[in-house]
Order: sequence, then C-alpha cells, then structure tokens
Amino acid sequence: MDTRSKKKIHKKSRSQKEDSSVIEGDKTILKIAEFSNVEELGKIFNVTSSDVIQTCIELGMLVTKNQRMDWDMIELLSDHFGFTPEKIIDVGEDLFSLEGTDEDLKNTDPRAPIVTVMGHVDHGKTSLLDYIRKTNVTSGESGGITQHIGAYKVLYNKREVTFLDTPGHEAFTAMRARGAQVTDIVVLVVAADDGVMPQTIEAISHTKAAGVPMIVAINKIDKPGADPEKVRRSLSENDVLVESWGGKIQDIEISALKGQGVDSLMESLLLETDVLELKANFKCNAKGSVVDSRLDKGLGPVGTVLIQHGILKIGDPFICGVFSGKVRSITNENGERLKEAGPSDAIQIQGFDQVPQAADLFAVVEDEKEIKRISGERQRIKREIEQKKMAFSLDQMSSLIKEGAVKTLPIIIKG
Repeated sequence: MDTRSKKKIHKKSRSQKEDSSVIEGDKTILKIAEFSNVEELGKIFNVTSSDVIQTCIELGMLVTKNQRMDWDMIELLSDHFGFTPEKIIDVGEDLFSLEGTDEDLKNTDPRAPIVTVMGHVDHGKTSLLDYIRKTNVTSGESGGITQHIGAYKVLYNKREVTFLDTPGHEAFTAMRARGAQVTDIVVLVVAADDGVMPQTIEAISHTKAAGVPMIVAINKIDKPGADPEKVRRSLSENDVLVESWGGKIQDIEISALKGQGVDSLMESLLLETDVLELKANFKCNAKGSVVDSRLDKGLGPVGTVLIQHGILKIGDPFICGVFSGKVRSITNENGERLKEAGPSDAIQIQGFDQVPQAADLFAVVEDEKEIKRISGERQRIKREIEQKKMAFSLDQMSSLIKEGAVKTLPIIIKG
C-alpha cells in the first residue's frame, strides 16, 4: 500500500502541476487549522465527506469521517480540490493583537509606564521596591493587606508608575517569546560592592532583545568596598555605556536601604516616560498579559493580569491562552476589590477555568458563543499537537532512518 500510495501521490501531484500552470491565479486561498478532521475539510472544500474519503483512498490512505489530518495531507487534498491552503497558526490570534486599527489609535490617551526591575540575586531589587512603595504609597493602602502579586502601582509627583518584580528571568523571557511586550522601561539593579554578575548579563541581553530602554541603578553605594566605577567599567564591557561615561543610558547611584538617590531614579523614570509618550486605547475591549498565576485554596485559579488596552469590568467574558472564563472579581495589590481596571493596571482576577500560564495573552470578547468556539478549537489543536509529540513509534523511527532523515538514534538505557 505504501509503494502504491507513493506512486499515486507522485502521479497526482504531477498532473496537478500541469493544471496549476493554467489555473494558478484562480485558486482560492483557504484558511485551515492543522489537524482538521475529514468532515470539517469536506465543509471547507464544499464537497461531501465521502468525496474526501474517496480521494484519500486514491492516495493510498484509508480514513474515517472523524479522522484528523496532518498538514501534508491537508495540502494534498486542498490541491486536489483546487484550493491553496493557508495554515491557521493559532485560532483567534487576531483577538490578542495589541496593534489596533487606525480608529483605535485615534482614541488613545496617555497611560502610566510599566517598569520591570531586574538584576542579579541579592543586589537589592526587592529592597528598592519596598522603599519606593513605603515612601510613595498609592491612595488607600492604609490598613489594607498587602498581597504579593509581583506587581505594584506607585504614585510619585501626582503620576502613577506600575512596577513589576521579577524573581527570576524566566517570566520575562516567556513574555518576550510570546511577543507580549509588557515592559516599557527596565531598571537594572547592580550592587556597587559586587559588580556585574551572570544574571546581570542575562538581564541586559533580555532587555536588548525586547528593545526596551534601560536605566542602571548602582545600589549599595553606602557599603564599605563599594566601587561604582568598577560597575561602569564592567557594564561598558557588556555594551552598556552609561551617561557618565559618555553613553546614552542613565545611571544613578542609590542606596535602597537608606533611600539615597531613589528620588533621582524616580525622576529619571518619569523623564524616560515623557520621551516614550506612552498611550493606550481606553475605549476598546480589555487586552493584556498574565504576569503570575496560582491555584488558591479558597479562590480557585487566580491570575495577575497586566491590562494593556481597554477597561476590564466584573462580568466580562474573556479568553486566556486556550481556556475561556468570566471575570468574577478584580483585586489590586492591597487586596481591595475594584469594579474596573484600565491600561497599565496590574490586578488579580478570579474566574479562570484553569490556572493560566505566565505570559499567556488575555482578551475580552463580548460574544460568549464565539469564545466557546475559539476556546474549543484552540484546546483541540493543543491536544492534537501533544498527542503528535507523544506518538513517535519505532516504525516511524526506522522509516526515518531508511530515508536518511535521522542520523543519530536518541536512546535512554534503563538497565
């Protein structure tokens, strides 16, 4: 059957190549999700599922109505029925687009900057954030229970700034990989008595890859043995040239414990914000990114979401990653319940079907039926891909070796 199918496919594709030279321009481009089943393909091609099964048998493949097709087979079938297939990478991906139309861009208003604090372990990231939060408290924190949700909103000179705390750099990398550009400015904390360390270099490379402006905070200058010049020299060796050495990156000497130089750092942040002219649309459906998530004993799946566009209200139906949900409650970092949240707000949300992944994109969709459809489709594609990863039999391996596609054999010896 294998040999026959190869011949038939070869013959078929050759005859189609001959035809395509004539009707190439007339072929309709169809958007098709990978792993669609025979019945779905029949509806897409506007033929009966029997026709699709018949074609598959001609190509030497016995299939049933509910069998799912991989992309190579979908391409062959599309070609046979006179269509050009285009793979849907992720169903509903357009919902998560943060670019917006020209109409959306007209409705933009200034928003608060989102600042991520990065640096090596024990260089004083959390101490710096604690000092900023104690001295520049947002209204209404007195008496509130401070919950660690990895993000804080601070009021300085009557202007709001949102800070993200990064315990490790994995979350930032994942966000960057998913294209969720949540950060506007990075504050790189380097200890004056310790200098540039491996994780400092890693933070620099993350920041450069994300294309985000950076401010260097040289911390612990009050400690004996502090050498800020050594830090500046090490930074220049890693292509970070600070202003005091004739570069463009602002560098501020601070002491997070005593608060020395922290005001200068905040002024630099506001200056950088003015240069960036940050804006967001407040009049569209809310969109954002998941910063942090966990399964709470009493609350169920909760996620910290950073809103990037629109206003989020209680009761809004949303889709996050592959799962749908409905906003049941919105809380800020002080545990206070809010009725709504806008751009640059970091809030904790209840109402997820499952615990979301950090860096998942979050979008509100008004049509609940549409949410269910997109969510079901995305879950199905994810399941299929996972099964595809698992199902790799020895027969497939040996056929790949025969074809010469596999040169080395990965083996785990269990004895």
